Formats: sequence, structure tokens, C-alpha cells
Amino acid sequence: MKLQYELERRLLDGDWVPGQPVPSERALMQDYGASRGAVREALAGLRTTGVIETRQGGRSRCSNLLEQLLELPLDGRGDDIDFQLQVLEARAILEGEAAWFAAKRASDEELERLGQEYQQMCERNRGESTLEKAKADLQFHMLIAQSSHHLLVCSFSQLFYNRYFNAIYSVLSRTLSRFGRYPDGIARQHGAIHRALQARDAQAARERARAHILYTYDLLKQCR
Repeated sequence: MKLQYELERRLLDGDWVPGQPVPSERALMQDYGASRGAVREALAGLRTTGVIETRQGGRSRCSNLLEQLLELPLDGRGDDIDFQLQVLEARAILEGEAAWFAAKRASDEELERLGQEYQQMCERNRGESTLEKAKADLQFHMLIAQSSHHLLVCSFSQLFYNRYFNAIYSVLSRTLSRFGRYPDGIARQHGAIHRALQARDAQAARERARAHILYTYDLLKQCR
């Protein structure tokens, strides 16, 4: 039971994120100095409580603990501009807090990975379709949420982005149609978020992340 509790804390403390593969039995044995039997018993307990899930023929993965408890509504209203504005309002709060926690809690390795993802996003954005740009944008923000080491922020972000991707994509598509180009400010704002995170300036990271979403919010209001 002690090992099961210690493994469960890895998820609750945000060291493991929803969807992440659970380390192998051998790795866990080495990390905790435990026998194979003790590791298997602990993993079985985590499956019983729903902390991890194992699909036939695949590795065990960490569960999103909010998935069975939270049903986000109205995913069919992705083209409704008023609903899109609500999605952006929620993103402004969510991503501001994710950036704040990430600046405080991300490891040096995670900040390096965020830097790599930022550079890749910049490269992917050149000449890509609006759909691909939307995917790259959310991948960057999801990595920030994962680096927050905040279970609820990470879990909710994952569910929110998956549920409302159509609305998020439609926002970019609508603004592109209205203004004839991908909004110029978005790339600069991603850069500002990236720099604040790398500097571990939590307040600046929060403000830059919120400003990024509210910029798109103001553009969308002009599309009414």
C-alpha cells in the first residue's frame, strides 16, 4: 500500500500527467528499490482505483481523473460566435494560471522542451494551413499546462482543448476570413510568453498568456 500511495502521489503532484505512459515495472523497481511483486501489486491497486488504465496490448497510462466526473457541454456550437467568445474568456483564465504555475514549477528540462516546442511551432507556422496553425498553437499551450505540475490545471486543459477544438479552430478561421491574414500579433505574443517562462517570471507569464487570448477575443468581437 505504501508503494501504491507513492505512485499515486506522482500523478497528484503533477509529476505524471494524464495520458503519459507509466514507467516500466523494471524502472519502478529501480526507482523505489522494490520487488517485482510489490510493483505489480501497487499497479494493480492503481488500476482498481482508476488512477491508471491499461488497454489490451498496450502500456498502462495515467488516467485523466476529471474525465469521468466532468462533462463539458455545447461542443456542437463551435461556429456560434457568442460561444466562441465564451471559450476565449475561459482560455484567458485557464492559460494565465497555467503559465504562472509553469514559470514557478517547471524543471529546467521542461523549460528546454518548451523552448524546442516554441521554435518548432514558429517553423510549422510558416506556410501552414489555419488548421495546422491551430493544432500547433494548442500543442504549445498544452505543454505549458503539463509543465505547471498542477493536476487540475493540466487535466482540465486536456479535456477543454479536446472538447472545444472546433470552436478554437473556428475562431482562427473566422478572423482569417475577416482580416485576410493570420493575425500578426499572435506570433509576437507566443514569443513574449516563451521569454517570460524562460525567465521564470510568473507574473509576466500570466499577463502575457492572458493578453494573448484577449487579443484574439478583441479580434473576434470585430467579426460580429
